[in-house]
Amino acid sequence: MTTVSLLRTTLADERELIYFADAGHTIPEPPADTRDLPPRPGAHTADTEALGSTMRFDPLRGDWVAFAAHRQTRIYLPPANQCPICPTASGNATEIPAADYDVAVFENRFPSFGPEPAAVDLTPGLGAVRPAVGRCEVIVFGSDHEASLSDMSPERMRTIVSAWAQRTADLRAMEGVEQVFAFENRGAEIGVTLHHPHGQIYAYPFVTPTTRILLTQAAEHRARTGGNLFADILDFELSSGERVLERGRYFTAFVPFSARMPIEVHLYPNRHVGTLDELTAEEREELADMYLRLVRGIDALYGDRTPYISAWFQAPATHPDRAEARLHLQITSPRRAADKLKYLAGSEAAMGAFIGDVIPEETAARLRATAPYVEGARA
Repeated sequence: MTTVSLLRTTLADERELIYFADAGHTIPEPPADTRDLPPRPGAHTADTEALGSTMRFDPLRGDWVAFAAHRQTRIYLPPANQCPICPTASGNATEIPAADYDVAVFENRFPSFGPEPAAVDLTPGLGAVRPAVGRCEVIVFGSDHEASLSDMSPERMRTIVSAWAQRTADLRAMEGVEQVFAFENRGAEIGVTLHHPHGQIYAYPFVTPTTRILLTQAAEHRARTGGNLFADILDFELSSGERVLERGRYFTAFVPFSARMPIEVHLYPNRHVGTLDELTAEEREELADMYLRLVRGIDALYGDRTPYISAWFQAPATHPDRAEARLHLQITSPRRAADKLKYLAGSEAAMGAFIGDVIPEETAARLRATAPYVEGARA
C-alpha cells in the first residue's frame, strides 16, 4: 500500500489543518489563511460556564455530560455556494483555504470538547463541574460538495483510512485524551448540519459510557469463559454464517445476532487489534475496499442514499480492561423501509430496552443480494 502524504498548516485563528493526498498525488503549498477570524470559542477561562464549554456529572448514570452552548451559532444546512468546507473560492472563504484538496482534517471551530486536551480531575460528585477539555476535528472526504462517501474511489477510501489512523495516533498521544472516536453522521434524518461529505473525530477526556459497558461485558465474559468477548462473537457469527456479509483475509462484515437497528452491520478485524493506527498496511487496504462495499451495499438496499451513523469503536488509553477491547466498526441506520424510519421513543429512549423492527437474518440476506456483494462474491 502506497504511503499517503500529508501536509500540516495553521489557520488564521491558530487551528490546525492537515491535508492528506491520495496515492500518487502531491499536495501543493496552500495559500495562507489571512482572514480576520474571531477568537476561538470554548477557551477555558473564568467565564467558561457562560460559554457552555463544560462537563457536568450526572449522578444517576455516573456519566459526564458536556455543555457547549457556543455550538448554537454554527452554520446549519447552508446552500452549496456557502458551504464552509468546500474549497475556498471567490466570494466564499471557507475553512479550507485551498482551491482543491483530496482529504482535509481541521480542528472544529465549534468543538464539543476542547479546544485543547488537558488532564482533568474526573472525581464524581453532586454538582461537579469540569472544563470540557479534549479536541474535536472535522475530516472532509473530498472537495466535491455533491458527492457522498459511497461515491469515493478505492484510492480515496484508502486515504481516508490512513487519515483516521494517523489522527488516532496523534490524538491518543495528547495529554488527557482517554479515547479517540472517528465517526460519520450521514443524512438530514441523522441530524447533519452540512451536506458536504465529511466525518468527525473526537478526543474525549474520559472513557465513553458505551465503551464502559462493552468493557464491563468483556471482563465478565473473560471471567466466565476465559475467552475474549469480541473474538468469541466473531467465531459465533462465522460458525452460523447466515448473517455474514463478507469474510476477508483481514476483516469480516456481518449483521449482529441481536441488531438493535433496522440496518446494522459490524466490521471486525480477524486478529485482535485495539486501534486503527495498529493496523498493518495490508489490513488498511482491505479495510478500505470492504468499507466501500459496505456503504454501497447499504445504499443499494433502497436505491438511494440511506441515512446512517458510522462509528469506530477503539480501545481507550488507560482503562484497566483495555486489553479486552477490539477495534471494530458499527454502522447503523434507522431506515426500516423505503419511506419509514425507526424512532427511539418510550422503551428505547427512556428504558434503553430495544425492540427490533427487522429480523437480522433478513437484513443480511438483503444486503448480500445487493450488487456490491454479488459482484464481490464473483471476483
